[in-house]
Amino acid sequence: MLNEVNIENILFLDIETVPAVPVYSELPEVMQQLWDKKALFIKKDENQSSAEVFDRAGIYAEFGKVICISVGFVFSRKKVPYVRLKSFYNSNEQQLLEEFGELLRKFGQRKGALMCAHNGKEFDFPYIARRMLINGVSLPGMLNVAGKKPWEVAFLDTMELWKFGDHKNYTSLHLLATIFGIPTPKDDIDGSMVAEVYYRQHDIDRIVTYCEKDVLTIVQLLRKYRGEELIPAENIERASQSGSSVE
Repeated sequence: MLNEVNIENILFLDIETVPAVPVYSELPEVMQQLWDKKALFIKKDENQSSAEVFDRAGIYAEFGKVICISVGFVFSRKKVPYVRLKSFYNSNEQQLLEEFGELLRKFGQRKGALMCAHNGKEFDFPYIARRMLINGVSLPGMLNVAGKKPWEVAFLDTMELWKFGDHKNYTSLHLLATIFGIPTPKDDIDGSMVAEVYYRQHDIDRIVTYCEKDVLTIVQLLRKYRGEELIPAENIERASQSGSSVE
């Protein structure tokens, strides 16, 4: 069934997120109190403070923000597959989400349009939607899934596809890339380092590169699922970026 999907109608994506502020002490008082409650379920050691686990705030849409969304498209030239990558990044999250939302509205006009991410159903798709609502950005149709039947939701998830109905554990993109012989996207930084690179090193370009590598890996992984060859490096294009450096 997966091979019946037109891969050129799939928008591949990955997001990078960080805590909404650099450190716990910069949270407004009411948000500190709310994080204190959240932290009770996160602490591995009861002696840890809420501030000490604040580096994990970026994975929660209520306490984090999106700093980069990278997308990928597969297209053909003379029946040869290519990938084009593009990234949206900005210290102004609302602007970033508005620009991505505009792309998603246009892409969603394609017949059979789908979005694909790794663990996207649990993380990327709901995180983007929640942050759009928080920032007052109108939800594009592809993310506005309330009330839709399961077969009407245009989401693909490479982690879910790997489960084959098994719900016991999480399989990382790095692991799947390794066993399928796909160049690893984790050759520089990983998700746990993004906040450090963003807030302390102010190196958004490094984060964008990392995010795009993840997108390319998702493209290649789906092709492996379909029994197709990897797209060679010379067939990978990068569109002009849309964003600004970290303030």
